[in-house]
Amino acid sequence: MAVRFVILGGGPAGIQAATLGARLGAEVTLIERDIVGGAANLWDCIPSKAMIATGDVLTMAHRAERMGLRQLSPSLDLAAIKDRVTGITQRLAASTLLLLESQGVRVVEGSGRLLSPHEVVIARHDGETEHVEADAILVSTGSRPRIPEWAQVDGDRVLNTRQAYPPPEIPDHLVVVGSGVTGVEFVHMFRSLGSRVSLIVSRQQVLPAKDPEVAATLEADFLESGVRLYKGARAVGVERTDDGVSVLCDDQRVVAGSHVLLAIGSVPNSDGIGLEKAGVFVDHSGYIPVDHHCVSNLRHIYAAGDISGKLPLASVASMQGRKVAEHVMGLDSRTHRHLDYEKAASAIFTEPEIADVGLAEAEAFATGRKIRVTKVPFAANARALIDGDARGFVKIISDPATGVVLGGSIVGHNAAELISVIAVAVTAHLKVDDIAESVLVHPALAEALAEAAE
Repeated sequence: MAVRFVILGGGPAGIQAATLGARLGAEVTLIERDIVGGAANLWDCIPSKAMIATGDVLTMAHRAERMGLRQLSPSLDLAAIKDRVTGITQRLAASTLLLLESQGVRVVEGSGRLLSPHEVVIARHDGETEHVEADAILVSTGSRPRIPEWAQVDGDRVLNTRQAYPPPEIPDHLVVVGSGVTGVEFVHMFRSLGSRVSLIVSRQQVLPAKDPEVAATLEADFLESGVRLYKGARAVGVERTDDGVSVLCDDQRVVAGSHVLLAIGSVPNSDGIGLEKAGVFVDHSGYIPVDHHCVSNLRHIYAAGDISGKLPLASVASMQGRKVAEHVMGLDSRTHRHLDYEKAASAIFTEPEIADVGLAEAEAFATGRKIRVTKVPFAANARALIDGDARGFVKIISDPATGVVLGGSIVGHNAAELISVIAVAVTAHLKVDDIAESVLVHPALAEALAEAAE
């Protein structure tokens, strides 16, 4: 008899678990209450990057004179942008649904809730109620924006992160609260679309979890483009005014703008799905703690994606889903490798782009670990000069004794693509010589990787 595998949530984790589980012979039921693709497809990752891409085209047009061009003055069509973003989301959802069905996955539109450790009840969108028995259950219900007690989101002037793709109008002056990854991406996006932007930074640098040199490069670009930074300020209140909003900070500074966008984290969607009733342990923040197989305190119930409390990245969620399916289907441990979160590459789609993977320089210094750090600026790269954007650098971190690549950071054009080379090196325990001795294309941005390795 086939393993009955029930999945709550059709985001990146759920999709990967469903498709691989079905291919490995499981009888898979995937329950999704919105559209297949989850928050990453519907609200977060894909829509945000689509709008950022639009802003990047505008920015490139403004730089046209550097390339010997004249009279390029595109105008912004908000309705067309909305249609494009919606169209991308719908196409991705349709193709993903087709993939799932082609693999034999049963997709149910509705909300799932655990009645017991082995039973899920589905409130289907067609009004029917269905009970499903499960041998294994994956909870991948994602998260939602965190809204502080001092703010009341209205979708008009006070926005959360899911009300900005696109917003009702392009803000004249946007105040962004939160200087993490999501916050700085919003700063870049709306700045490139023509808004004046102020950023409230609770610490003394943007991206407090990142390499200080990386953060400083982004801050310099923000300041050069007119972004106002309010450092060491924590927002504690928002008020609507006659012509916009005012954000009150804990140091008594008041930041006024036409709109405010709250980018201060997320809350796991763990409430109302029967976890406590089924006996699944949930921590004080609402996350489901899991082991290296993504197993909860019950050995047949798994958690993946944002709700697992691990790295909140769509790429990590997808890999978690894959590892869950392998474990559910009992693959040999020699071929079922654990997911190493410390080797997950991440990117920030600002301008310039930022990407990193593996051991960070500051982390190594804090722990006293000996490392070798080599850095090459894009200002010395022919392709960067040809493209008219030579900002940033490539930094590679390696073990001085063995030459093994331990990590790296890239700031610059196409950093999200270039980091893949370092990510493969970190995962495969390659040495700097393996990168340095690779014969790469010329002229290409990737040459900076070989030069840093050299």
